[in-house]
Amino acid sequence: MKTTAVFYHAGCPVCVSAERTVATALDPERYDVRIVHLCENASEIANAEAAGVQSVPALVLHGEPFHINFGASLADVKKG
Repeated sequence: MKTTAVFYHAGCPVCVSAERTVATALDPERYDVRIVHLCENASEIANAEAAGVQSVPALVLHGEPFHINFGASLADVKKG
């Protein structure tokens, strides 16, 4: 059974770079990677917050948020 990994980002250059480097590095045999662009899917912001995401890019894996570099705070993403 695969584990779901959720990669949250806002589309900024830092986020896109992290997506290309981190999200694609996960073993597809072990992880079902879901990419969520919060600026295009604002309805997902609540899910990101509930998962403990405070800034993007972030990867939520096994229920733990891992913040990668710093593109934007979630508060800034919410402002639009």
